[in-house]
Amino acid sequence: MRGTRWPGATTTGATTADATTCGTTAREGDRSGTAPGARTGVVLCRPGHVLDLELGLEPDAEPDAEPDAEPDRIPGLEADTGPDSGPAADSGSARLRTPDGKDATGASGRALALVRLHGHPLGLVGATADAPGALLPALTEAARRELAVPIGRHLAADRTRPANGHGPRAPRTSARVLHPCLAARADTLLDAPLISVVVCTHDRAGMLRDCLDSVLRVDYPRFEVVVVDNAPHSEAAARLVRERYQGRVRYLREPIAGLARARNRGLAVAAGQLIAYVDDDIVVDRAWLAAIAEAFAGSRRTGCVTGLILPVELVTDAQAAVVRHADFDKGFARRRWSLADPPPDPLFPFTAGRFGSGGNMAIRADLLRALGGFDLATGPGTPARGGEDLLAFFRVLAAGRELVYQPDAVVWHRHRRTEEALAVQAFGYGSGLGAYLTAAALHEPRLLPALLRRLPRGVALALGRARARPAADEAWSWRLSRLELQGLLYGPLGYLAAVHRAYRDNRRG
Repeated sequence: MRGTRWPGATTTGATTADATTCGTTAREGDRSGTAPGARTGVVLCRPGHVLDLELGLEPDAEPDAEPDAEPDRIPGLEADTGPDSGPAADSGSARLRTPDGKDATGASGRALALVRLHGHPLGLVGATADAPGALLPALTEAARRELAVPIGRHLAADRTRPANGHGPRAPRTSARVLHPCLAARADTLLDAPLISVVVCTHDRAGMLRDCLDSVLRVDYPRFEVVVVDNAPHSEAAARLVRERYQGRVRYLREPIAGLARARNRGLAVAAGQLIAYVDDDIVVDRAWLAAIAEAFAGSRRTGCVTGLILPVELVTDAQAAVVRHADFDKGFARRRWSLADPPPDPLFPFTAGRFGSGGNMAIRADLLRALGGFDLATGPGTPARGGEDLLAFFRVLAAGRELVYQPDAVVWHRHRRTEEALAVQAFGYGSGLGAYLTAAALHEPRLLPALLRRLPRGVALALGRARARPAADEAWSWRLSRLELQGLLYGPLGYLAAVHRAYRDNRRG
């Protein structure tokens, strides 16, 4: 998992009057619909709930809002039935859940919530409510106010989309079963490709259980699950799979440490056309695989798809610090990158961390095999400490393929709970970046001159982002930035040491 910065709370619809300082002073609700004892517009800079809020239209509502409409003028913006409640659920009440799908209607306290419309993520909002059950109306009101523009745009776009995805617009009643924005995904599922979900794990059986439970709940017709146990010190993961998931999950053991080796071990046995990699500290959304398949179906040139990563919990100050310091989420709009149509980013394509993270990525199996899999000298578990995902993204682009960021492919990540673990992770991120850049130059030497030209500007931009960190968190952010920089300088040496170790291990094996 990796990031550079999460500015405030959200990319779309900031939830505080001063998001850049990540302030925790609540703004009192000024609408008559604000729940008693509730405060909205709160950026979650301290521990609190992380929740999933589903909004939408009542089935009979006629959306005619303009993209820039005020939230109170959006007709029919009532609570949705939720993505898995079925066409008969016309309750008109919002659905508030925990990341693992448990009902959170009665929650109170401080919360950060992902807001969705028809299952599509629109942004993040924050609220604080003291009374039990007051968070739901507080977050709903905050979403209506803070995310009015993306809500309006979504509703306006739905009015112009064919409801069946490939013909004249179907009757309005079809929206009860399928919102027009989901038509392309429904078409994809009619001929769904087989997806191999590969979960790599190392001595974290408790987290692995939560991850596998979520994967086996996904709404997707054709997938297999492979667990790769990387250099384990016990039989806990093997016992878990045998006793809890017999016949549903395949267990493999990779004795040599290294995440790249574990990923390649899963690739070697995967039967799917697509390989979806997820870490053991992840909980996946029910629509995760369907959203991935939809992104690949858009173009045969799409070689890799990444998705939105949000925290599964914020129960410690260290986890909240990750929200302030890191950039796990990449926004709420789909993006596409290719060398044939480069973005204006002067560091492209070397800023691979902007494309996504290995904790939530899927790659075409034939392409990954043609690339030789993941570089064994990269990734956690090696002296390089990371970078295997960044190098894979870079090589997909260098091979002439496209990389797509699909925000509908949502997963929830368990951030490190202690400052000590977070500091180790920060050094590892920097080391992985340095290792990736070294490996990229060796794998694609034709692009080395471009990398050298861009390197000074990249360092300057990184220092500029560090100086812009919130003053309220300056000491801790600078410590993490310093550790990342130290890791970056170590990364090339770590990669060369990992190359030597991989050569030695392969000779022994």
